[in-house]
Amino acid sequence: MYEKFEELLKKNNVTAYRVAKETGVTTATITSWKQGKYTPKREKLQKIADYFGVGIEYFTGEEKKENSDSSALTLKDERDIAKDVENIRQKLKSGSDGPISYDGEPIPEEDAELLLGQIELVLRRLKPINKEKYNPNKNKSRC
Repeated sequence: MYEKFEELLKKNNVTAYRVAKETGVTTATITSWKQGKYTPKREKLQKIADYFGVGIEYFTGEEKKENSDSSALTLKDERDIAKDVENIRQKLKSGSDGPISYDGEPIPEEDAELLLGQIELVLRRLKPINKEKYNPNKNKSRC
């Protein structure tokens, strides 16, 4: 999501500091977002989206829908997935759970990144399924 923010900064020839000052979103929030430590809350994203004249969907990747989809990922889901993927990435880099290998051979770093991408895809597909399975009443759409 931060990459899209950077694109808007370049396109509009403004700095993150200026956006922070004019939207009321702190520079600390933007810095943490850039470092991947934080995903801005929806209301802060909305302020940034309004500043640039884009929809919040620009950052979230959501499509505008008339009816909410109970299987759609929320911002909290997105944060949880990002956190899980980052934890796995750190464990792979540190080798804390042993080296990653296949058929007794170490996996190259580029392939490890591809593996992480696949893990993220799996987490994105499983999150709505698990929400429905383990908490079906909470996540039903209301008519």
